[in-house]
Amino acid sequence: PGCSVSQVPVAEGKSVQQTVEILTRKLELLGAEKQGTFCVDCETYHTAASTIGSQGQTGKLMYVMHNSEYPLSCFALFENGPCLIADANFDILMVKLKGFFQNAKANKIESRGTRYQYCDFLVKVGTVTMGPSARGISVEVEYCPCVIANDCWNLLMEFMQSFMGNHTPGIPSVFGAKHDSIYSPADTMVQYMELFNKIRKQQQVPVAGIR
Repeated sequence: PGCSVSQVPVAEGKSVQQTVEILTRKLELLGAEKQGTFCVDCETYHTAASTIGSQGQTGKLMYVMHNSEYPLSCFALFENGPCLIADANFDILMVKLKGFFQNAKANKIESRGTRYQYCDFLVKVGTVTMGPSARGISVEVEYCPCVIANDCWNLLMEFMQSFMGNHTPGIPSVFGAKHDSIYSPADTMVQYMELFNKIRKQQQVPVAGIR
């Protein structure tokens, strides 16, 4: 199914939580129904210093991600690189590989929130947290019947405008790369990885209005 993952800015004078409530209220007014909760998390691993060698190579970052929508899978993504879909035991393997990949624990980031169903759309509005604090808001919108992502972009965009207004995102880069091929869960995880990295970078600059 075609799916868009995007960030919604915190409303002026509001907190992250209040902005999430504004969005979910709009969805409920449209007639969307709550269907449980969701969580997407991401841990960063960097290449261990001992494996880099002396040629001044830079270490690679790898992101190990989970999505409650796919409880039996674990996703390993390299920046600008492939996405490996493994079973849930992959986490145990990463512990065994600690000589090669080291977990940057301070960088763990996740998005959690409520799932909503509206006709053929599944919407997940999440609070993105790093450590104890809320850092941003993610909105995932999936059009369930469609398997070719580009075929449903106009429909997705029209629906997103109904509750996201001028914060409706542009077409995700993974759509452009897919052309007419089938959309997969890995494409959603790539979008979450990009969103989380964007939020991480924003945190390096002091932002007014985020409490």
